[in-house]
Amino acid sequence: MAGHRSIVETERAVQAKLSGFQLQREQMAAVANIHRAAAAVRSHLENSVLRPSELTWTGFVVLWVLWIWGESETWSVAEEAGISKGTLTGIARTLESRGLVTRSIHPEDGRRVLLSLSPEGEKLMEDLFPAFNTEEAFVVSRLTVEECRQLADGLRAVVAQLEEFGEGRRRELLGGAEPARAAPAGGRARSRVAPSKVAPRSRSAAGARLPSRVSCGSGTLWVSYGPKRIGTRNVHRLP
Repeated sequence: MAGHRSIVETERAVQAKLSGFQLQREQMAAVANIHRAAAAVRSHLENSVLRPSELTWTGFVVLWVLWIWGESETWSVAEEAGISKGTLTGIARTLESRGLVTRSIHPEDGRRVLLSLSPEGEKLMEDLFPAFNTEEAFVVSRLTVEECRQLADGLRAVVAQLEEFGEGRRRELLGGAEPARAAPAGGRARSRVAPSKVAPRSRSAAGARLPSRVSCGSGTLWVSYGPKRIGTRNVHRLP
């Protein structure tokens, strides 16, 4: 059985296999490396800084959403984290059993459930995030501050393209058929407002991602966790 293959080996194999195809190779390489980088970063963080706290990546993202926005409805947390409500149910139960998350019934509708961080969950995130950020800086340590900014700008452009034109393109490819709802990473353009804590929110509106200050070399960038969209209008560099 073949072991782990390096990115160089993979790219050489792909080039050899597809040598006879007429392809847009630079674009193919860009998209392929988005996938590779995302998987590699997630794996590193999950198996380093998150492991002592016994958190999966998705568990961390749920805690992050609640840490930033405070008490929120379950559907809103699931949407922000880019997961289904069913998946959130299992994660929330695990976090609740560890004393990190609390549940409560919506004061206006007993069928709706609110989630919030417990004091223990708040403390965990306050203690954990500086170490998490240190690993973010490690991940991009081969890049200069300006290269970090260029990378962030390029990725925002990819997301903006899908937000603006993705749904129309999917309809075109499906011959006008109704496309399935887009995955959060390539989400549709929607108004960006904070996730609802108590009042119901229209499904036509998506929660704005409150950015976090994350170091890149000696500089900082606004970034967002979870696979949801990062719109070019609500993500800004720090002065």
